[in-house]
Amino acid sequence: MTKNIHKFGGSSLSSAQRYKSVAGIILEHTQPGDCVVVSAAGKTTDTLVKLWQSYQQQDTHVIADILLQLNNHQIDLIEQLLQANTKRNALKILNEELSTITLLAQTGQLQEAQLLAHGELWSARVLAAYLQELNVDACVHDARALFTLNDGQLLHEQNTQQCANLIAHNKINVVTGFIAANTAGDTVTLGRNGSDYSATLLANYCHAKQVCIWTDTQGVFSTDPRKVSKAIKYAKVCRGQANLLARLGNPVLHAKTLSPLKNTDIKLSVRSSFDVQASSTDIVKEGSAKQKRFITTLQNIDLLIVENLSEGDIAHVSQLIQHSLHHFSQNGETYLVVPAISTHQVISYFEGRANINESSLHGCAVIAPEQDISKLDLLAINLLNSHAIEPRFAHQDSGYILLLTDQVIDSDILSILHDKLINKGQEIALIVAGLGNVGEVFIEQLSTQVERLSDDFSIKLVGLVRSQKMLFNPNGIGVSQWKTQFQLEASDYQNQTLLNAIDELDYEHKVIVDITASEKFSRLYPDFVEMDCHLISANKYAGTAPTNWYKALRTSISERNLHWRYNTSVGAGLPINFALADLQHSGDKITRIEGVFSGTLSWLCSKYDGSIIFSDLVLEAQKMGFTEPDPREDLSGRDMQRKLLILARELGVELNLEDISLSALMPDELAQGSWDDFLSKKSQLDSFIQEHAKRAKAKNSVLRYTGLLEIAENEVIAKVGIAYVLQSDVLASLTPGDNIFVINSKWYSDNALVIQGPGAGKEVTAAGVHSDLYWLVQNLR
Repeated sequence: MTKNIHKFGGSSLSSAQRYKSVAGIILEHTQPGDCVVVSAAGKTTDTLVKLWQSYQQQDTHVIADILLQLNNHQIDLIEQLLQANTKRNALKILNEELSTITLLAQTGQLQEAQLLAHGELWSARVLAAYLQELNVDACVHDARALFTLNDGQLLHEQNTQQCANLIAHNKINVVTGFIAANTAGDTVTLGRNGSDYSATLLANYCHAKQVCIWTDTQGVFSTDPRKVSKAIKYAKVCRGQANLLARLGNPVLHAKTLSPLKNTDIKLSVRSSFDVQASSTDIVKEGSAKQKRFITTLQNIDLLIVENLSEGDIAHVSQLIQHSLHHFSQNGETYLVVPAISTHQVISYFEGRANINESSLHGCAVIAPEQDISKLDLLAINLLNSHAIEPRFAHQDSGYILLLTDQVIDSDILSILHDKLINKGQEIALIVAGLGNVGEVFIEQLSTQVERLSDDFSIKLVGLVRSQKMLFNPNGIGVSQWKTQFQLEASDYQNQTLLNAIDELDYEHKVIVDITASEKFSRLYPDFVEMDCHLISANKYAGTAPTNWYKALRTSISERNLHWRYNTSVGAGLPINFALADLQHSGDKITRIEGVFSGTLSWLCSKYDGSIIFSDLVLEAQKMGFTEPDPREDLSGRDMQRKLLILARELGVELNLEDISLSALMPDELAQGSWDDFLSKKSQLDSFIQEHAKRAKAKNSVLRYTGLLEIAENEVIAKVGIAYVLQSDVLASLTPGDNIFVINSKWYSDNALVIQGPGAGKEVTAAGVHSDLYWLVQNLR
């Protein structure tokens, strides 16, 4: 049974290497019975169109040149992809077909549709043959045996039966796009982007579950990402808006592509064949996704007034000029938006029923939820006027605005329009993991933060996650009642349950806020990134993971234009990561960082003067909640070791955790056994600290627990452990509980830059997480 239809366009098959990439996708994403619909390779169709034009002009020299060009391109593909008898047979058939085209051209019998059909035939045959050489059981189908039209109308029942009879359920079926046949057996074409249409037709006739359009873009964006760097890729777009986009200039989908999916449950996805790991855009039924905002540009169009325009006219004219058309009514007149290059053909078709109302127009269209249209219309016109662009024609309708101008809307103006019209309508889904002390305060502070950022985005808390339970509501969780709601509605979950819930969210941006101390949760970061989630971490584990894993995560985040903020993973709310980034971005080079990066160890060492034994201070800190439940986790120094690694990686130094030498603030043997075992031997800790304090005093120093990173030309020193700090040193006068970072660099070589402040505490840490959220939102703007 056919479950999936995959369609590959010309750019996906533009070279032998691209054919190999497509074959790799087919191997990974198809199963027997699936269909692969292909366009002509690269610019082959355009070349065949030039050949037809030269034939009409009876330019024999140009015909010969174009035939040679086609021959060379196809031979190159065959030579690089096929071997032995398969290659010889392919070359023989190619030579016969080109000879036939030459003869038909010489005798005046060449037919346009039959000529253009060769592009798809060639690419389908080569791909199927290449798959067979890879031991894939593949077969090739000429779509003229599958799709039949009568007087331009598809014979759906007949086509369904033909597909049932011919599509193999035990092979990969490679099918030509773009072409069909009429009842007389003559070749007809399905128009520009006809291969996409072929794919959705085939899906309908075969009762497939899904169609995947593999193209050279990653999906459907809020505007052209080649012109606007901050264009938003949408995870879901409803069919109605996709159809409107296709008619108003968005080139990703053709309006005809969507028509066979009407009243079906067939899923349509748009994916990049050049970046297989990138997530798709799903085109879904009305009501399955919220309405989005888009802006498209139009260039070189004419506006016609047409009398008695019918849907049949639209279909025929679209087929005639091979282009989607948009029409609308205003003040009792029916208007048709036509590419200027096709205006003569269109007027001829209507035989006196069509006249040019405005010519040589450019402009833009804004597509948005209906309730937003009126305010966006006024704002768009004001923005254009402020840049000396005055619309010559404006139309506001259900779900869109059309503004036609004399000037081209260039990338700079489009970016401004996008920022003011599209970005303002974005929503951010917030998922908070970790609901302990810091998590509680973060959520309590969230209402104020959401209000501060509301001018830019609508932020909704949609998920709350604890170690074993989660509360998820795509429409938003009430921030003021979250505890009660969690208690009443939270349910047990597995990782996949959480991932599925996040994947289903229909928001422009998704942000995971990790306030856990869970290594297990941090291992989900690559999955979150694959779902296009931004990350904010107070959790240190991902930032200190093995280098290969860490670098792969970083690369994936960068490739998807996502953000990862983790300022609170070191120094609670202190802006240490911001400072290091700013220094490096401004051209400075950091050579040394030394400091105390643990609020707990800062408190213990700064408090200790010998008047109270050290183990009693540890118990006091435990009682006040300054330590981990087992304070040995603090005394081990592993937390500071992780923080030093995060700082090193922030400076571009490639280290793993084991590269940082570590000595604990306790005898090694006390790390063994239970907490009760520790208590029974705590005198060993006191003796250990007393001895170190005695040595420090002998050197006119005090006892501190520090981290040190020194970066020289050929050497990196990284260590965490006990240090004897001179009484005159800035580290000696540290306020108990504070963190301190002493930074030396090219600019701060003799007089170090010092950052000091509370290194722990739920309020300052929560504030630091909010600082990261604020930064993220500003950068999403």
